[in-house]
Amino acid sequence: MWLLILFCLLVGLIIGFSIPVLMPAIYAKYMSIAILAALDSVFGGIRAYMEDGFDNTIFISGFIVNMVLAAGLAYLGDRLGVELYLAAVVVFGVRIFQNLGIIRRYLLKKY
Repeated sequence: MWLLILFCLLVGLIIGFSIPVLMPAIYAKYMSIAILAALDSVFGGIRAYMEDGFDNTIFISGFIVNMVLAAGLAYLGDRLGVELYLAAVVVFGVRIFQNLGIIRRYLLKKY
């Protein structure tokens, strides 16, 4: 199973680096916060899987809702003239590090 995961990751990286994606600089803030939200969902899913509490529906809905909400918050902040995306960066950053810490502790106890 781990070989399949690593193979798919390698194929995804090769495809991602070989296809040039040109993004206007205006959207960089929105994409960066959406990627942070997606990473938060992924690490939360890994944590839930390790704790035997993973639910595919919750993962997919959280993945999409987190990304849309974070990008919407950044857009609203731009319209208001306030850097609201920084709040999302802090929240998602803290959650990512908390999930990584829990995953690390789980792996250290297991192995």
